[in-house]
Amino acid sequence: QVQLVESGGGLVQAGGSLNVSCAASGFVLIHNVMGWYRQAPGKQRELVARIVSNGITNYADSVKGRFTISRDRAKNMMTLHMSALKPEDTAVYYCNTWPRPLRPGYWGQGTQVTVSS
Repeated sequence: QVQLVESGGGLVQAGGSLNVSCAASGFVLIHNVMGWYRQAPGKQRELVARIVSNGITNYADSVKGRFTISRDRAKNMMTLHMSALKPEDTAVYYCNTWPRPLRPGYWGQGTQVTVSS
């Protein structure tokens, strides 16, 4: 069964750093275009970073230069390193395939990131 499990969120002060991780099972992560998404209260879910199968990465303008997406082939995992965090980065962070979810309507439980000012 295909599954995505996010972890690593928490509370951090503005300017700080945090890593969130995504463990994939039931499929090979590096064979897919993978994304980190986030959803803030009252807002739509948005894509913040993407990594394609050849390793090329793309970032939303709001996080460019601050966030780094990476993959671990051996562990079948993906990480989002976030630095210089801002209060507006506060959201639930999810991983999934791009442009469509791994399965129709499927999203993991996400991991909460809260940045205090």
